[in-house]
Amino acid sequence: MGLWYSILGILVLLLLVIVGAGGMGLYTLFTIFIPYAAVLLFIAGFLYRVLKWASAPVPFHIPTVSGQQKSLSWIKADNINSPFTTGGVVKRLALEILLFRSLLKNEKIELEAPHRLLFRTSTLLWLGAMAFHWSLLVIGVRHLRFFLEPLPDCIVVLIRVDSIFQGFFRLLPVPYITDFLIFTALAYLFFRRVVYPQVRYISIPSDYFALLLLGGIAISGVLMRVLYKQDLVQVKEWVMAMLRFQPMLPKGVTLLFYIHLFFVSFLAAYFPFSKLMHMPGIFLSPTRNLMNTSRSERHVNPWDYPVKVHTYAEYEDHFRDAMKEVGLPVEKE
Repeated sequence: MGLWYSILGILVLLLLVIVGAGGMGLYTLFTIFIPYAAVLLFIAGFLYRVLKWASAPVPFHIPTVSGQQKSLSWIKADNINSPFTTGGVVKRLALEILLFRSLLKNEKIELEAPHRLLFRTSTLLWLGAMAFHWSLLVIGVRHLRFFLEPLPDCIVVLIRVDSIFQGFFRLLPVPYITDFLIFTALAYLFFRRVVYPQVRYISIPSDYFALLLLGGIAISGVLMRVLYKQDLVQVKEWVMAMLRFQPMLPKGVTLLFYIHLFFVSFLAAYFPFSKLMHMPGIFLSPTRNLMNTSRSERHVNPWDYPVKVHTYAEYEDHFRDAMKEVGLPVEKE
């Protein structure tokens, strides 16, 4: 049911932009007001969520660990899986952010024999996540050519590497490498939620909606480059005018451009209020960014509410007669 709700939501968004921009000609709404509002919502929501997480009290060190904690000098400690230094925490976060290391650990557990427990990794899930996130990053960096003038050499090199196969096909438009990767990754992540009963059981409408929205952005973007050409010079002029707060209507674009822009704007506004906020959340998660020093240091909760302590001596003074009556030992007669 959640899948159909998500599909219906995407169709409603598509219908809105087709009717609004294609039918009613509300170009100012879809190219000026909605993008500005989406950026404001993104910034405000992003800052609100980050500041809320950053202000949450974390009195104790509660890192999630899967290695030997530092204890005695003759026991080898694992400074990545159970970091006890700042450098260990940085290495652990770097491996998690850049390589999604946790996806390779114990995705499935099976009891094969009475005394044999097997831990299986999901290599396909890891590859899908890597392909999707890295492709999305490269595509985002590639779009900076619309926002920067002159374009830095590093971005020029990245675009050339991403489009390396286009030189082999003179007559046919060939997508970028990242276009192929992100389509493959999104298809795998989507059908994984639909096909596997265990994953489908825990999936909610927002899980499908985010994948379908990203898919709509990718499809409309590729179609604009391969089949329905847009005047990129005019698009860049429109972007630069928006950045200077001198908005103007884009020229030399088709309805597909308005669909792509509306989907991107909706994603930006939706981002801070969705699960997609795991991007900054990994940096603020106490289970990841804290050292495991619970043995070497005493951690006292600085927010402990001062309460009256009932010591054992006071407890015994109060219940001594009852304790002696039932035969419980007492320290004082």
